[in-house]
Amino acid sequence: MDITGFRAALGDIPVEDNPRIVQQKSRDHYWYSPRLKQQLEGVTAQIVVSPRTQDEVILVLREAFRHEVPITPRGAGTGNYGQAMPLSGGAMLNLMNLDRILSISHDRVRAEAGAVMEKIDEAAIHAVNGELRFHPSTYRMASLGGFVAGGSGGVGSIRWGGLRNFGNILALKVVTCEAEPRVLELTGPDILKVAHAYGTNGIIVEVEMPLTAHHDWVDMLVGFDTAIEAVAFAEQVALQDGLLCKEISPVAAPMPYDYFNRHRPYIRSREQSVVLLMVAPAAVPALVHFVDFHEGDLLYRGDTAPAEEKARLPPVFELAWNHTTLRGLKVDPTITYLQTQYPDLAHVRWAIDTFGDEMPMHIEMNRFDGRIIFSGLPVVRYTSEERLEEIIRLHEQNGCLVFNPHRYTLEEGGMKQTDRAQLAFKKEADPRGILNPGKMVAWDDPDFDFESGRNWLFTGLHTLGAA
Repeated sequence: MDITGFRAALGDIPVEDNPRIVQQKSRDHYWYSPRLKQQLEGVTAQIVVSPRTQDEVILVLREAFRHEVPITPRGAGTGNYGQAMPLSGGAMLNLMNLDRILSISHDRVRAEAGAVMEKIDEAAIHAVNGELRFHPSTYRMASLGGFVAGGSGGVGSIRWGGLRNFGNILALKVVTCEAEPRVLELTGPDILKVAHAYGTNGIIVEVEMPLTAHHDWVDMLVGFDTAIEAVAFAEQVALQDGLLCKEISPVAAPMPYDYFNRHRPYIRSREQSVVLLMVAPAAVPALVHFVDFHEGDLLYRGDTAPAEEKARLPPVFELAWNHTTLRGLKVDPTITYLQTQYPDLAHVRWAIDTFGDEMPMHIEMNRFDGRIIFSGLPVVRYTSEERLEEIIRLHEQNGCLVFNPHRYTLEEGGMKQTDRAQLAFKKEADPRGILNPGKMVAWDDPDFDFESGRNWLFTGLHTLGAA
């Protein structure tokens, strides 16, 4: 690795080498996990490179290949399992300067990788009264390229599923890392080679996404005496084809009272579980009747709240998804979380009954292959790594999937396994293996078994060696 030669070849492309700033830019939200916090604490790049144009990205990757400098791409750094951390040092590739919104039509938007998702929606609403189908809870700061490279779904997934569902990404423009980098336009099934691959097999510089109709979504909170009642109600709302919702998330007591401090005046007690909702205005009256029918407690509705009160409160999506855990960590830094999937309400009940307050339940209602599913982001009151592994094992033994957020490789955590097509594409697009090294087990381990279907406990951080 020749950092000096690499830097000299970059000309006037902005480069940062202040160790404190570089270390800060070498971080994401890995510290959600006590295991990753311990394992990745010392990880840092040597420099941060911030190209301003796609041509400068091509130059950076050409020189990285020539000087054998590892490249770790970064958007806003809002991921939370180490996917944007430079395990082999080298250079962080900051893509936030590539922030142009390139085109908007009635049904799609095309933007550069560094465009912030909230800004994209603001432009789409103004241009065609449209909005992105879904977004992470970090919507106000997350970049589009970072979401595609490291995310899986989010607010809106109750209607549209996840990023890897066909049709939810229309096209990607990707730059390879070779002696002469190529610019590839990926469409159709080829998109899946790069989506949610952490930038291990190509640098995303442009994304084209479909739009859906914009609504002035109404935030609502509905209370229930027990967690399972909240989850059962959330499922029933999700199953109502006539109720247009963008977010449905049951959160078990005592989390709403303890974590949602600005909404606390609306929550009747620490024992009350809450369902978070974002509802299209036309659906609100019917949903109010639906709440009454299910004997829920309508705690808050944004369409009747005074303007100053709405301005004081964070939007519901900033209580949901990974923001639930983030708010919890501010109250109790000893907690952590899991990413789970429960096949049905009976499995959710099993988890609530088995783990109780050791694992307060937080569910995101999603659509997956046409079915309503229970995607869990439960908080775990962490005691030891051994107990955390036992909780995971008990889930798996009882037919509940776990996508382990305490691992940093694609195969061990995240939301999918590496497949042969993705590995083949990395061999083609990154022949020296310098794009986000250490994140793809199948690249580093020649004995990788694609048919195993299990989580790999890979020691990539310890076996990389000096680049």
